[in-house]
Amino acid sequence: MVKKSSQQRDLFESERSFRLLVEGVADYALYMLDPAGIVTSWNIGGERIKGYSSDEIVGQHFSRFYTEADRANGKPARALGIARDQGRYEEEGWRVRKDGTFFWASVIIDPIYEDGALVGYAKITRDITERRNTQVRLEAMQTQLAESQKFDALGQLTGGVAHDFNNLLMIISGSLHILKKGTQDDAKLHRAISAIETATKRGAALTGQLLSFARRQSVNPQAIDFAERIASIREVLDAGVGSSIRLAFDIDHDLWPIRTDASEFETALLNLVINARDAMPDGGTVTVSARNVVLDETLLTGQFVAIDIADTGLGIPSDVVDKIFEPFFTTKPIGKGTGLGLSQVHGFAHQAGGTVKVASELGKGTTFTVLLPRGTDAPTREIPEATPFRGSGTVLLVEDNPDVAVVSIGLLEQLGYRVRRVPDAESALRELEQNGVDFVFSDIVMPGKMDGLSLAHHLRQIHPGLPILLATGYSEAAADARGDFPILRKPYEIHELSEAIAKLPR
Repeated sequence: MVKKSSQQRDLFESERSFRLLVEGVADYALYMLDPAGIVTSWNIGGERIKGYSSDEIVGQHFSRFYTEADRANGKPARALGIARDQGRYEEEGWRVRKDGTFFWASVIIDPIYEDGALVGYAKITRDITERRNTQVRLEAMQTQLAESQKFDALGQLTGGVAHDFNNLLMIISGSLHILKKGTQDDAKLHRAISAIETATKRGAALTGQLLSFARRQSVNPQAIDFAERIASIREVLDAGVGSSIRLAFDIDHDLWPIRTDASEFETALLNLVINARDAMPDGGTVTVSARNVVLDETLLTGQFVAIDIADTGLGIPSDVVDKIFEPFFTTKPIGKGTGLGLSQVHGFAHQAGGTVKVASELGKGTTFTVLLPRGTDAPTREIPEATPFRGSGTVLLVEDNPDVAVVSIGLLEQLGYRVRRVPDAESALRELEQNGVDFVFSDIVMPGKMDGLSLAHHLRQIHPGLPILLATGYSEAAADARGDFPILRKPYEIHELSEAIAKLPR
């Protein structure tokens, strides 16, 4: 009798300790269900995580913790069935608190048997919302990093090709200008040269798009009034969409200025509008809108202007949308596109310190959103182009490529200048010590310890009044100029060279 009482007391103490343990656990909802799914016990963890007190939930069906969609799909009953048939049910998913808010839950359901009969279920639920959010953010960052690395690799390849190609175009276009002067009386030869000249300009445009994608384009960032810029190119945009497309605008009246390169911005906007046009073969509407936004994202923080280009077209298939910014990728028929338009937009937006996003639904249209940083200085107004003129004096040409140098010398001489040419920055400094010049015209990318931009900064210190013009077809260093020196993009034509020289401070 004494032994039996001792066993009963030990059993009571064991059950009491277990009950206190279960009821005292605050990080887990630990509770029991009967075979039908009715809650038969509740602990403090259940109250903390789900918001119900024991009096409110005991006797209620556990399905109330599930979302309405899960209840409609029979998920609670299916979970009990799997636990009963397979000995365990485990999953992660959305659950609902008493106040209607959602949390991400880790759920385990174990069947409880007594003498071979199912008497209920033990259920463990943990709130892992914070862990899931951290994982989602980490996966998003990993995806962005992988995407960035892919585009950087493509950018290095396309940028290197474009650099060499620009020098070739410079030689072709410059030589064509010299040839044209002697072929005015030969109509057939003049037409052939004009055809080559047109192809050269097309090649230069394609190279510019490659450089934009590679984020190696020579840019001149400045504060721009978006509405004024739209007004100045409205006719070009209207011509781009054609007569079957309606072009609409929705621009906030208090829109901030944007800081970007005006020429690159206009090219990107035109590319997006034309892309929208091509997505609407039966006509539709392209809406260009702009609004101020303040971002606090992983990769973008601060004040931006969001520019939306939305169409009512066919939409982009999900298996294509991840590839649309890659150079030369296109879904258009042969001869209808190079696959570089959206690549230019991608490179332009990122080089400007922003980004571009796309949202699309098949049959309902596509919206591209370009995010550009707010311009903090006064917007730059359009300046009329300087009238080309014939100059005089001596120019020091700093160019390492002999073939490009021959072309540049020819163009400068046609403009009336005497030219002395050196192949690098060190030679330029020695030449200036011995002979004076009226201005310096230097390529940025050069061999040696000092590139053209470093040479320009050095010359500004030792010859502060000496005019300096820089040229480049591809240069990361050009981004560091930040308006300190005028930069002429290769390949350039004689009128562009003349205008750039005319604007130099004297």
